[in-house]
Amino acid sequence: MSSPLLQARSLVKHYGSVEALRGASFEVSAGEVVSLIGDNGAGKSTFIKCLSGAEQPDSGEILLGGEQVRLDSPTTARALGIETVYQDLAVAPDLDPAANLFLGRELKRRGLLGALGMLDKAEMRRRARAEFSRLGVNLQSLDVPIGALSGGQRQSVAVARSVVWASKVVFMDEPTAALGVVQRERVLDVIRKVRDQGIAVVLISHNMPEVLSVSDRVEVLRLGRRVARFKAAETSLEELVGAMTGALVQEDAA
Repeated sequence: MSSPLLQARSLVKHYGSVEALRGASFEVSAGEVVSLIGDNGAGKSTFIKCLSGAEQPDSGEILLGGEQVRLDSPTTARALGIETVYQDLAVAPDLDPAANLFLGRELKRRGLLGALGMLDKAEMRRRARAEFSRLGVNLQSLDVPIGALSGGQRQSVAVARSVVWASKVVFMDEPTAALGVVQRERVLDVIRKVRDQGIAVVLISHNMPEVLSVSDRVEVLRLGRRVARFKAAETSLEELVGAMTGALVQEDAA
């Protein structure tokens, strides 16, 4: 494995008297899909929030490309090439796919019209069509509101939006939750394409067969600490569940 692109070392996070992270560590390399799994309460959500700038750890360090960084906000993380796809999609259902792709990053027209706030919808649509094609996202139409698309298509747009703007790392929180079999496979195909383009993908999922099918490696959190690391091709569902429940212990995992 190549040297890690993003590393977390011994992160600790308290919420009052509750210790959500107890020295948690993690690493992912460019062009790699790493799944972060654990039972409810393991600290996954808090960990991802710390790595994406939504929360700040009380102690520990985060390194990006070997350099220590302080992710004091999601805006800082995005500026460093780190994007997140949340479980609730965070799409605007009344806007079309192109407008969603450029949501918060709209292109303005040149000259006076741009100065007056006029958007360059034609250029945004042209770029959106090119990016969807690059990622293998097949949509019925770019002219309909995203709310009219299937769940799999909406999730694919949400994934594509993060990928287009991410230059280094994409976090995906349960990206296939509540999707059907065909829609789920479509999203997984997009994840593979993202990995093949050299971006690091961190997947949070409770679907163990899905984790094994799309991941290169799997890291397991339990009670706020990393307790196991596996190569996906060399492990099994039983080992993953054992690590999550504490039945299987790796002494060198932390």
